[in-house]
Amino acid sequence: MELTDFSQPIRQSSKGIIVIFAFNVFKFFKKFFVLFIAFGLSLIRRKSFANITPTMMLLGFIGILLLILVITILKYLNFKFHLSKDDFHLSTGIINKDTTIIPKSKIQNVYIKQNFLQQIINVVSIKIETAGDKKSEIEISALDKPTALLLKKQLFHKASANDETIDSISEPEVFFKVTPKRLLLEGLSQNHFKSFLLILTFVFGLYNEFKDFLIELELKQRIDDFIKLDEDTILSLLITNVFIILSVVLFSLLFSVVKTFIINFNLEVVEHQKTVEINKGLFNKVSLSLTPSRIQNLVIKTNRVKQYFGLHSLSVKQAMVNVKQQKNFNIVALEKVQLNYLLNKLLLNYNEDESVTAKPRPYFMLISTLEMLFFGLVINALFLFLFGKDLLWINTVLIPFASLYVYFAYKKAYYKISDQFITIGSGVVDTTTNILETHKIQGIKIKQTIFQRRRDIASVVISTASKSVKIPYISKHEALSIYNFLLFKVESQDKDWM
Repeated sequence: MELTDFSQPIRQSSKGIIVIFAFNVFKFFKKFFVLFIAFGLSLIRRKSFANITPTMMLLGFIGILLLILVITILKYLNFKFHLSKDDFHLSTGIINKDTTIIPKSKIQNVYIKQNFLQQIINVVSIKIETAGDKKSEIEISALDKPTALLLKKQLFHKASANDETIDSISEPEVFFKVTPKRLLLEGLSQNHFKSFLLILTFVFGLYNEFKDFLIELELKQRIDDFIKLDEDTILSLLITNVFIILSVVLFSLLFSVVKTFIINFNLEVVEHQKTVEINKGLFNKVSLSLTPSRIQNLVIKTNRVKQYFGLHSLSVKQAMVNVKQQKNFNIVALEKVQLNYLLNKLLLNYNEDESVTAKPRPYFMLISTLEMLFFGLVINALFLFLFGKDLLWINTVLIPFASLYVYFAYKKAYYKISDQFITIGSGVVDTTTNILETHKIQGIKIKQTIFQRRRDIASVVISTASKSVKIPYISKHEALSIYNFLLFKVESQDKDWM
């Protein structure tokens, strides 16, 4: 196969015209979707609107598509890129021409993705991200996969001898490949409360959109008539309610399982000499690399059900602008041994860390109790407004739930600090562990409210380039000790934060 010469300005594949055109059409109609629907309905009802007929609207629609196509072709022709020894160069623009130069050393991540359309026409896109603002994000929409992989390799290649990002000695091997069974267990063992809320929000949104239509169907009257037929049979009503609840729970389970399969389809972790590569996705395939020097935080999640099946997930946080893409840096269904191996590869010597575990002050439970009290008052007020006093029995469920929330929230809260690492545990249903290296800290501050001041309580907020974590509700003396220690570690170490 002939290798592409990136030293000369080149364009992306001609198939990129299809990808760019489809993206621009989608973006345009997404922006004006409501306007088009309202305008179309008016035309259907009145046959014309402000002297505009359906034929004129169709011609206008074709004209818009032709204009988008012309703009797409001009964008494609003026989109050129090349590599120099140390930099990536990009030229774009239609009327105003822009030239972007990104030093290779500033590139945070290069990942390859392939949406459904790109899979059909057999191309991939490659996205280049730095730790800067959104203007530093660059996406090449259509390249054949060998060219994209070669470009990715050369973007990470440094001219210096101390190359940390290219693997040229050992052949890569698949360290972990998820099985359908483990993906199924992962989907079933997730926190389904989020799925339930998402489904509830979606149904409520549909109801608001089609409320008038449902009124015309007299659906409520039909339901009332049906219930009256069986109102003497308490067992029938009980079975109906149980059936509805089970249906919602099963639908939430199905939603979680399908979502897990779509996002993590064919998930595999490929181990290189110094990096780890993640490949996954069904409709949107992604391929991205994890380099230890660029990692800011690691987040481990599990729960009691997942622990029973031996499932753990590992999320990697990097200094990226694209928050949506951050979700792809997640490896699910890992066994404990595999998780520990990856931790040791991405954070050298973490598993040997034996720092002392400490917990927040009992003030933590007071704050958690107040949070649950506020939540209970909101739920009671909502149920009282909608249903009157008939459903106040819900408190017999809320009170035990609130007590368990406070208990598990405090039980799972802890922190450990050593010379190299900070580990912070939290969670209620899920057990979450945040890990970061001390030399990658970007900022430290002590937070204390007026109520905490009287109790000599404070919290320490530690920020990296990707996110902030908090050590909550410890004594002011402990907070100051941690603040001074971490500040000393940041100022005394000569390691780069990425």
